[in-house]
Amino acid sequence: MSTHDRIIGRAAPLPINNVDTDQIMPKQFLRGIDKTGLAPGVFYDLRHDDAGAIKPDFVLNRPSYAGADILIAGANFGCGSSREHAVWGLLQFGIRAIVAPSFGEIFYSNAMNNRLMLVMLAEREIAALLAEAQAAAAPLPIAIDVRAGTVTSSTVQASFELPPRLRAMYLEGHDMIGATLAHAAAIEAFARARGEQRPWVSDVAGKTMTRLDGM
Repeated sequence: MSTHDRIIGRAAPLPINNVDTDQIMPKQFLRGIDKTGLAPGVFYDLRHDDAGAIKPDFVLNRPSYAGADILIAGANFGCGSSREHAVWGLLQFGIRAIVAPSFGEIFYSNAMNNRLMLVMLAEREIAALLAEAQAAAAPLPIAIDVRAGTVTSSTVQASFELPPRLRAMYLEGHDMIGATLAHAAAIEAFARARGEQRPWVSDVAGKTMTRLDGM
């Protein structure tokens, strides 16, 4: 279950450091021009062998982990190229949040702009969550309280920080465009005042086209 305040889900352990965006979404799945149809590509080379057969031992291929919607991952998750398809694919695969010690910077921005919650915890806290998840050999129930900034399992309670802008975007259900449009009235007022104070900088493109048409 997910709301704008909380993500209550089931976590799968993925204790691999430096999982890059090519591993998350390999290049052969980037042929489309929209966001659809990316779920089959998620972790393709980790989930399949060289012949394309499913690897039964990979955590997300195990029947017991069906429906897992949170990942407990290693450090520097999402490093590599800036492909936003990696985030879109994870969401389409059913992943709603990733908990890790650190993330690739561009991946972090892409994820938070698309409402894929990324939570950074200390390595010792990640180790405790991984140990709990691996001992259970089944998805670990986890609650992420975005407003309070907490992650809770049956044995671990940890706190995390989010930049205020990103926390507000998530709580209000906005992406970057939506967050900007929330200030539309202020933006329009600023534009009007600026146009009145400096009319020579208003509608420069329109004035240029008018001048060109008259030549």
